[in-house]
Parts: sequence; structure tokens; C-alpha cells
Amino acid sequence: MAGVLEERAAIEHEIAGRTLCEQFRWAAEENPDAPAYSDPDGAGGWRTLTYAEARRRVLEIAAGYAVLGLRPGEAVALMLVNRSEHVLADLGAVHAGAVSCSIYATFAPEQVAYVARDVGARVAVLGGPGDLARWEPVLGELPELTRIIMLEGAPEGDERFLSWEDFLVLGARAYAADPEAAERRWREVTPDDVLSVLYTSGTTGMPKGVPLTHANVLFEIAATQRMIDLPERGTQISYLTYAHIAERALSLYLPLFKLNHVYFCTDLAALATALGQVRPVLFFGVPRVWEKMAARLQALLAAQPADQQENVRAAMAAGLAYIEGQQYGHTVSPEVREAYERADAALLSVIRGLIGLDRALWCATAAAPMPPEVQRFFAGLGLKVIDVYGMTETTGAFTVNSPEVFRLGTVGRAEPGVEVRVAADGEILTRSPLNTRGYLGLPEATAELLDADGWLHTGDVGSIDEDGFVRIVDRKKELFITSGGENVSPAVIEGHLKEHPLIGQALAYGDGRPYPVAILTLDAEVAPEWARARGIAFESLAALAGHPDLLKEIEAAVEAANRKLARVQQVKRWRLLPVEWTAETEELTPSLKLKRRVVHARYADVIEELYAAG
Repeated sequence: MAGVLEERAAIEHEIAGRTLCEQFRWAAEENPDAPAYSDPDGAGGWRTLTYAEARRRVLEIAAGYAVLGLRPGEAVALMLVNRSEHVLADLGAVHAGAVSCSIYATFAPEQVAYVARDVGARVAVLGGPGDLARWEPVLGELPELTRIIMLEGAPEGDERFLSWEDFLVLGARAYAADPEAAERRWREVTPDDVLSVLYTSGTTGMPKGVPLTHANVLFEIAATQRMIDLPERGTQISYLTYAHIAERALSLYLPLFKLNHVYFCTDLAALATALGQVRPVLFFGVPRVWEKMAARLQALLAAQPADQQENVRAAMAAGLAYIEGQQYGHTVSPEVREAYERADAALLSVIRGLIGLDRALWCATAAAPMPPEVQRFFAGLGLKVIDVYGMTETTGAFTVNSPEVFRLGTVGRAEPGVEVRVAADGEILTRSPLNTRGYLGLPEATAELLDADGWLHTGDVGSIDEDGFVRIVDRKKELFITSGGENVSPAVIEGHLKEHPLIGQALAYGDGRPYPVAILTLDAEVAPEWARARGIAFESLAALAGHPDLLKEIEAAVEAANRKLARVQQVKRWRLLPVEWTAETEELTPSLKLKRRVVHARYADVIEELYAAG
């Protein structure tokens, strides 16, 4: 305990009095010509802003907000894809002394209205007509929202709307006329001021607002840097929504400390292309991103001649042994190292190059359980895809694996200055300066989150081993109890089911029932390729889901998963649906986690049929 408190005091001393605004000033003045942000130019290239250019634009935007009447402490709501304008609009609000709030673009209009009212948004910045369509039905319910800035498609003749171009001109003129006014705004910002309010993605009910301060964010960056030696002036890709704490911390805040060059991928479908162009030195993906990448590679490898497949399997066995041998408490023997170096030179480095990760020094995942076989697959390629663990409410990660100190299957050890313990009922608790002050305007929910001693209750069940590595079993509220009284984690079952590349999503159910059942969906990218490789004709994904050969393959996948599960966890019956689950169809959150209650309600008849068949 004493060591943790000493580390905490050292970090707090290091960041005392500092804000993100001051950090951006340092980055721009010390490294004015360093590339900061690059957007696709539409012709296969990139448009780039340097740190000096980006900061000047941010100060002009801050001046523009002031002209629009935005006062310190008020909020700017943002709904647009990842692009430099999102970052500039966000940081401009912060430099104006205001609060930024990125809103999930998948939120329904009523959720948008709730968030805008809850955070008290006075200005909104929207990407285009698609985003506006989510706001238009509820604009009449938002009298405090005085101006809406549109990057594209600003309606004419409505004084509430302003084009991005006109807003930039407004800000540039205001800044040129009185630059000291903008300077005063950001210099008056304090470490305890709220930097941003992020909203939980709403697996149940309305989302909850989580205020995060400058001090929260600076502690997170400082603690992480003590544990992970992330490269400076590295390249990275921003593609996950800025409404999610992981992307916000890694590609909006971290670059201001490491002087990284951020490339924006505006469409997840273009991520593979962006990876090949950028070849990032650090890359973060939620488990579903890694799963789909692994599934595509597995499908590609399965189409190769048998002798080449065997060569790849042998090389990946050497890669896996090498990565596993580097785990904390293990040793890499000279024989394992030599075998890996041969395999890497001959094949593994080539495969990493094919997916754009040949220069990656740090690869990580979080937000949901990572299937062990997916992690082992990438380890076979010589990539450490390490788990970190955190929440919006903890400003992102509070336990991490590092490339030097890691244990596969765990989410790492507590960051410096962070306390972590397991409650009597198995729930993970944490206490540190990373913790939010509470939910916005929700005292009862805050009391459930934070106890009187300052411990934050994560809602996750897990354990801590003798070396301090944390393992997460499942969400506390998502464990189900069978009619035989057995506690079962659906995430464990689902993880093994999704190890087969054909299975895109899986939901395990068994609360109060004699055994678990599963509802499955196909991977919309892998399944068609699987069918074409076998000469199977199909008209649609839905038609393919009923093909007898594919159903036999899925049956074999379920049997393979069951062999890895305890008897009480094994799936007795299952159903493959002729649909895909996405955030747009509402079975998944914007961060691609299952909305269990939505699936339970939507497919209640399927669940009943599965048990009736028994």
C-alpha cells in the first residue's frame, strides 16, 4: 500500500497545475513542424496539419465559439466521424473553457435529445445530413442549443445553422482581432475543470454521463507511460468513435504527449487499406476488430495449397512458443528463439506486412473479453496483442499488460498509483485519481458506483493472482445461474464459440434453465468466402445460413467449443440466425459489445423453441 501511495504522490506532483491546453502549447511550440493529423484526400493520399497549424486552428475555433456566445463551463456536442475537424472542434471547445461531448452516431433521436439536455449543450458540431437526421426530430426539445455547425450540408435560410467554413472564417477574424482573449480563455482552465463528458453506450436504459477532468486525463497518461514505454513521434490510426474512452485517450490525448502522427480512417470498411498505407507503430482494436482480422487471415490461409498451409502452421507454432515464452515468469530458450527467428525471416514478417502491422511495437485490446484463440493466433504471427482493462468511469485503463511485462489471458497489473482489490463477492474494485467524480446529475447511480471509501465498483467479476495480474470472468450482472444452481459466465462460452471464423456473434443463455443454449450469427465477410471456396452457390447471407454444409460446419464449431468447456457450460442446443447483428440493428453497442437484454427480448421465441426442442 505504501508503494502505491508513493507512486500516486509522485505522479500528482509531476502533473500538478497542468492542463491539456498547456500540453498542446508545449507540443506545438517545441515541435511546430511535426505532422499531427492526416485526413484522406479522396485520391489515395493524405492532407496533413502540423502541430503548429493544428494549434493555431484550435485557438481560432475557440475564438469562434466565444463569438457564438459559448461561455466557460458550457458544453459543445459533437457527432461526426473521426477526422481532423472532430479533434479540432473538440480541443477548440476545451481551449474556450467549455466541455466537449462526443455523442455516438448510432444513438436514436430520443437518446441524442437526452444527452444534449443532460450535458447542457449550447453548440453542436455535426458531420453532415446523416448526423442531422438524428437531431432534426428533437431540435424542438432543445431550446438551449443555440447554434449547429455543419461540416457538410448546412441548411440554408435557418439562422441556427452555420457551415464549418463560415465558422472557421468567423473564428479566424475574431482571433486576429483579439488573440489575447483566446489566450486568456485557455489559461484560465484549471486541472479540476471538466475536460469532457462521455456517455455510456447504453446497454440498458438511457446512457449515463461521465465527467472527466484534465487531472484525470493527465494522471492516466502519466501512469500509463510509467508502465509502457510507448514510442515517440509514432504513427497511429484513429478509427473508433471518439465517444469511446479508449479511442479518445489513445488518439486524441496521448498524441499531445508523444507527438504522434494520427491518420484518420473515416470508414471501418477501409481499415485494412489504411493499415497497409500507414503501417502504424501502435494499434488498438476492440476484440471484434481483432476477431475479424484473424478470420480474414484464416480464410486466406485456408485457400492456400496444403504444403503452404503446413509451412504457415509450423511457423506460427514457433511464433506462439516465442511469445508465450516472453510472458512474466517464463523464459525463452535459445532453441525457441532460434526457431522463431527462422520462422520470422521466412514467413511471419511477410504476413505481418500483409496486414500492415510489420512496424507495430504496441498492439492492444480492451472493452470486451478477447477470445484466447484469437490472441494465440496473433501470437503465432509474432504479435503481442495485449489486454488492458478499464472503463469510461476510470478514464480508460487502470490495469495494463506491457510488451515487456505481460501474461496472456489476463488484463495486466494495476497502473502506478492505482489500487485494485477483489470484494468478497468477486467484484473488482479500484481506487485512484483516475476515478470520475460521479455520474452527471445522478446521485443514486453515483452512490452505487463509488462507495464512502472512494472505491469504484466496476461491476466485473474477477481475480488477482500472486503476481498482481488481474483476470476478468464476466460482468457481475451477466452471470447466469442454471436450474441446477451453477453460476455460468456467458462470455466464456461465447468466446469459445467465436473462435471459429464463420461465427460472427454468439449469445449464450441459460438463466434458470437446465443447460445453456446459444444463438449464433454468421460473419458476413468470412462466410461468403468460405462458401465460394467450396463451390456453394447462394443468393444472400440469409440463404447461406440455411445451407446444410454450412450448418454441419457450425455444428462442428459448437462441438469444438464444448470440448473446451466444463460440462455445466456446454451448449446443448443452438440456432444460426439468417441475419447479422450490428450497432445499427441495435443488438450491439457502438463499441461492438452485446446488448444482452435487447437480444433476449428480440429472440425470446427462439430461446423458448430451443428449450422446447429438448
